[in-house]
Amino acid sequence: QNVLQMTATHSNYADPNNLKFEEIKILGLSQEISSISVSQNNVVQDYVLNITYDPVRKVAVIGGLQLELGKSYTIKWTLTMNVNERFDCYPSPDATKEKCEQRGCTWDMATDPAVPACYYSSSNPYYIDQLNYSSTGIVATLSLDDSKVRANEASTAPISTLRLEVKYHLNNMLQFKIYDYQNPRYEVPVPLNLSSSPTISSQDRLYEVSLQIKPFGIQIRRKSTGTVIWNSGLPTFTFSDMFIQISTRLASQYIYGFGESEHPTFRHNMSWHTWGMFTRDQPPGYKLNSYGFHPFYMALEEDGNAHGVLLLNSNAMDVTFQPTPALTYRTIGGILDFYMVLGPTPELVVQEYTELVGRPVMPAYWSLGFQLCRYGYANDSEVAQLVEEMKAAQIPYDVQYTDIDYMERNVDFTLSPHFSGLPALVNKIKAEGMRFIIILDPAISGNETNYPAFTRGVENNVFMQRPDTKEILYSKVWPFLPNVQINESLTHEEIVESYASHCAFPDFFRNSTVEWWKREILEVYNNPNASKSLKFDGLWIDMNEPAAFINGAMGGCKNDLLNNPPYMPHLGYRSAGLLYKSPCMEGQQYLPDGTPVRHYDVHNLYGWSQTKPSLEALQDATKERGIVITRSTYPSSGRWAGHWLGDNTAAWDQMHKSIIGMMEFSLFGISYTGADICGFFGDAEYEMCARWMQLGAFYPYSRNHNGKGAR
Repeated sequence: QNVLQMTATHSNYADPNNLKFEEIKILGLSQEISSISVSQNNVVQDYVLNITYDPVRKVAVIGGLQLELGKSYTIKWTLTMNVNERFDCYPSPDATKEKCEQRGCTWDMATDPAVPACYYSSSNPYYIDQLNYSSTGIVATLSLDDSKVRANEASTAPISTLRLEVKYHLNNMLQFKIYDYQNPRYEVPVPLNLSSSPTISSQDRLYEVSLQIKPFGIQIRRKSTGTVIWNSGLPTFTFSDMFIQISTRLASQYIYGFGESEHPTFRHNMSWHTWGMFTRDQPPGYKLNSYGFHPFYMALEEDGNAHGVLLLNSNAMDVTFQPTPALTYRTIGGILDFYMVLGPTPELVVQEYTELVGRPVMPAYWSLGFQLCRYGYANDSEVAQLVEEMKAAQIPYDVQYTDIDYMERNVDFTLSPHFSGLPALVNKIKAEGMRFIIILDPAISGNETNYPAFTRGVENNVFMQRPDTKEILYSKVWPFLPNVQINESLTHEEIVESYASHCAFPDFFRNSTVEWWKREILEVYNNPNASKSLKFDGLWIDMNEPAAFINGAMGGCKNDLLNNPPYMPHLGYRSAGLLYKSPCMEGQQYLPDGTPVRHYDVHNLYGWSQTKPSLEALQDATKERGIVITRSTYPSSGRWAGHWLGDNTAAWDQMHKSIIGMMEFSLFGISYTGADICGFFGDAEYEMCARWMQLGAFYPYSRNHNGKGAR
């Protein structure tokens, strides 16, 4: 083992050229060489050796040898696993040697605390036992090698009835999907633009796919260069009910995308970083999962070719980058459904991706102008005065907003008595060539005595329910109780506790909800009472992660397994569970065809499901193109809306990071983007705000928006 014995059996020829063996290549090495000794007649030779190792091809090259012809040598080497080749076997918090070894993994603390101490030391338990190739793809059945299965609880026990389908959709795009063929599982109900009859030819395909039989793995290479751009034959692969994990080696360190999170750099740092994805009312912050969910990345290969990969999965997940370079996905439900586009330029990657998920919405021309907003306008007179002051200061601007202040107690589809003059003001500024956008939140108050939107919602069964009793699942969000005087000196939490009303979440998947939502929006625009008819030009849909101001629901959540799953991805406030600032995960929703789905599976699609109905309602009302701005997004949201980067802070670093966020959303197919110019939270410093206004002039969505009471 790990020895090369070179014995010269005939050596009576004197070589006049003094030829020597200088290099030895070893094929099929699973680990890299840590040390080598070369001896002749048991005397160790003193060579300065150069050792290289290619972990993808499993090839080691030993250079710097001087082995003379006709002499016998013994070469011995020892192997070591480079720490960059470790794949984390215990991604949950509080790993210990005991817990690690219970999983059949190896424990060894590295000097770098970011390197996993608990790592896989055996191959994954799956292998292919049936395989069919065709001109349009590959179908394979995966089986489990019981001797390789690691210890797991019930909901994370590996499923043994898996199927792999590889489909060659286009010469530059393929799909590979792993699912349970025996027991149907939740699959993402987001339609992609896929041709029913693929147009491909084997010679024009930019990729070729090969499968590793045992242990199971998929390898995809770019035909023109031979570069391997996906290689998942790694020890991490497992597929269970509530924990699915797959890793791939990457072609380079140049990886961009995944969101929505505040990233300090556009190109990812590959040194052991994990990013969680789960939609949440979370202002931008390092390693905190924010409003949108985008499991898409673009990679540049070493030669500058580019490709993109989408995982069409909507369950809470995280991704780990490591310097191998490699990437590990962990998701807690659904299936694995990957789409890869082959570019080969970054521009073509984005074009091919938006061909798949849908091209970005065409914004109204006026929406490219400067826009002004703040949370906390006291009344319509303040807005009217602002418009006049902007004109007097000769600051060109096209769009004015009102935040939730225009509503009565923040209740959707109502008009506050403090803003009774708003409809007339909107008509006046529109007559002068400007436009107006209003905000709508999804949560609907259930504590009103005469509130048609809620009454009609109940009649049409539009709200998310508890699964067993079919009662409405109530939480607390913005709307306040009627007939109360709010003590503004209290904290946000105390105000919510004392004054927030019970709120219901519309289930926008249902056809009945879509029709109800459109009707309510149309009534705001075409109110029979003309003095209450708000002639808005665009809609700003906020809080649609969906956000809640309490964890879960009034009366608590009932399904602990769903709210605190066996594997909790690397999210902000990880110990609080999935219900943190969100509705209960057992909430019952229904797809348009009536199929019941759990909020656990579709939480990250909530904003997506609200976006298209909102644009349709806007266009039905205004008979114009208009624009919708949404906070929560999913792949293909860009077909119907733009996006702002959320509740940022008045700080220099946020100005810089806004550029990174916008570039990422352009990758995601949402090109109408911007950040709150001068920052949302906190007072803006004069110099910073001036600079930010300069930068913001180049945002496609250019809006200055601030928080209540902030300068």
